[in-house]
Amino acid sequence: MQKLGSLDWITLILVIVGGLNWALVGIFGFDLVAAIFGEMSALSRIIYVVVGLSAIYLLAMSGKLCRKQPGQ
Repeated sequence: MQKLGSLDWITLILVIVGGLNWALVGIFGFDLVAAIFGEMSALSRIIYVVVGLSAIYLLAMSGKLCRKQPGQ
């Protein structure tokens, strides 16, 4: 199995944090990003975009990350 690089770990952590934030929104109606950085402030919008781009990156890389290397 291919080892995860730094970018892979960063995007994985961002997607997990984003997923937990959505769980908070769904269960409690509480948006942690908005609470910390302001409701749709420029910074919170940037965070939402970075988390979304991380999800797209992981989606594109998921096939490579799950594929076995030859000889394993």
